[in-house]
Amino acid sequence: MENSKVGLIIFGIVAISLALGLGLGLGLKDDSDGKNNASSLDMSDMSIVPNLHAYKWVDLTHTFDENSLYWPAAVGTTEEGSFDMEVIYADDTDNGYYYASNQFCTPEHGGTHIDSPIHFARDRYTTEQLQLDRMNGPGIVIDITQQTSKDSDYLLSLEDVNAFEEKYGTIPSGSIVMLRTGWGNYYGNRTKYFGFVDGLPKDANNLHFPSYGTDAARLLIEDRYVNVLGIDAPSIDHGPSQSFLVHQLVFDQNIPALENVANLDQLPAVGSWIIAMPMKIGSGSGGPARIAALLPS
Repeated sequence: MENSKVGLIIFGIVAISLALGLGLGLGLKDDSDGKNNASSLDMSDMSIVPNLHAYKWVDLTHTFDENSLYWPAAVGTTEEGSFDMEVIYADDTDNGYYYASNQFCTPEHGGTHIDSPIHFARDRYTTEQLQLDRMNGPGIVIDITQQTSKDSDYLLSLEDVNAFEEKYGTIPSGSIVMLRTGWGNYYGNRTKYFGFVDGLPKDANNLHFPSYGTDAARLLIEDRYVNVLGIDAPSIDHGPSQSFLVHQLVFDQNIPALENVANLDQLPAVGSWIIAMPMKIGSGSGGPARIAALLPS
């Protein structure tokens, strides 16, 4: 699984964490002079910090703007959400400098975002409770675009995961698994992305797009112990689902999900390192996320 490349990236992330003083103390010195217990980076030895310019960054996040896509309204509910931004000030000031500031309003579940376990599982993690060490890991991209080109409601199967592992090796614990369905190519086209059928109401009861199957999801979280499941489509349950069994299964194990992920076609099946940083919303069931991947250049 290109372990040498993955190892380089893992070393880079770990070294940065250590340098920032996240608990292991490597490369840190005490500069408190007896006044406090603070530590700082030992600037005399920067060799422990890798040169991240040697890696390629891939942005896996769709821009939040008026074109962002949000979950359709179910029958009998209010209209679906949107990303709304209002300019507070954007002009020269009386003191001679330019100043710009905006305010925005958005539902938690839209655009490139995280689903926190509380979203479908009582008493599980809310967004601010998600551990940072679980929001990054080796990137695994399972490509099912060949299957989805023939079946828009396709579900990732155990056979698909087995075929992936036969080719690339066992999916390692702590991975961030991304399911590439090809639906990211349709982002921005609401009708195509959600799979609305002509002549039927454009609501959450008439959706068609592929996603994870329950058996495959169970294998990934219970046997492979992955950190996160992600997808380039609207949901980790496929469009026709009304019971959201994958959501229930995954979130009951306190594992979050990433939806509407961008640019998975730019990642290899193995060999990347993915970092997902959601907005830290207190008591949140989800929230906007900035997701990126590191690749050896």
